[in-house]
Amino acid sequence: MLLLTPLGLLCRFVPLGLPQVIVKYGGSFLWAAMVYWLIALLFVRLSPAALGVISLLASTAVEFFKNIHTAALESFRDTFAGKVLLGRYFSFTDIAIYWFAIACAVWIDRTALRRAVEARE
Repeated sequence: MLLLTPLGLLCRFVPLGLPQVIVKYGGSFLWAAMVYWLIALLFVRLSPAALGVISLLASTAVEFFKNIHTAALESFRDTFAGKVLLGRYFSFTDIAIYWFAIACAVWIDRTALRRAVEARE
């Protein structure tokens, strides 16, 4: 999780010459993966599937939250923290990217759990 945050910021805000699709959606992918690992850190006893569902709901809710416009929210969204945490514009494509990222995180988590169990046996 600690690695995903700087990677996402680099991908989104530093001109590295990456393909535009990675610049546009790489940060969203890494943000959603970070959401999964943060939730996994908070709820260590839940299965990867349950963590995935909670992560899907949370990331989708944040995306729909972009449709709410108040003066205070708009002021926050104009800050760097607001851009990184909430984003500015609603996008169904971002939701698809979030879901794909979370599916990848669930797969990685399940694979790691399976290997840990096999190593104990």
